[in-house]
Amino acid sequence: MKRSFENWLWEDLEREFGIEQQSLALMDSWLYNQVIITDKEAEQLTHLSEIFNRYYEDWNEDELKMQFIAPLLLVIDYYDTGYTPFSQRNLAAEVGNWELYGRVDWMLAKGRQIPRKPYLFIHEYKPEKGRNNDPKGQLLAAMLVAQVQNKDGKAIYGVYVIGKDWRFVVLKDTAYQVSRPYQVNEDADFEVIVKALKQIKNILL
Repeated sequence: MKRSFENWLWEDLEREFGIEQQSLALMDSWLYNQVIITDKEAEQLTHLSEIFNRYYEDWNEDELKMQFIAPLLLVIDYYDTGYTPFSQRNLAAEVGNWELYGRVDWMLAKGRQIPRKPYLFIHEYKPEKGRNNDPKGQLLAAMLVAQVQNKDGKAIYGVYVIGKDWRFVVLKDTAYQVSRPYQVNEDADFEVIVKALKQIKNILL
């Protein structure tokens, strides 16, 4: 049986694949870390924050990605980790009795031309109302595929973005946790978002 990421609800994934939401120490070590934001980064981030607060209500999904998320990820700079950022790439694997497949908005993975061993996913959803699919389910489906492909027992990390809200997700074995929403337009929350994105570099090194 085949089903695309966008057609999975998180409750269906729990029932079909035996995953369960619970508290994970990995989430705390990801979000509450000792990462330092440099003066240069702080200057760039302040500029991005000002742009976001001025325009985000008018952006569509692609504008949110190109004018805020992509520049933010360039500030983080994952190119020194041995991993490569990929965008709009297909991903598929057999998980249990299902073939899960879909196109991933953004992922950090091994490889140069072909993504291998994906460890971080970011899914962007601009609309805060009227969504027909389940962003949490779509992200978890992609993370389950990565877990099967990697075959190394390591945790998989993910983020899904709805408007100004960022939620962080960790999947380890059959347990996963979803954070509360962190809001880009709140200074304290934005700092958590930035430090969590930077912390991924420490986790992967």
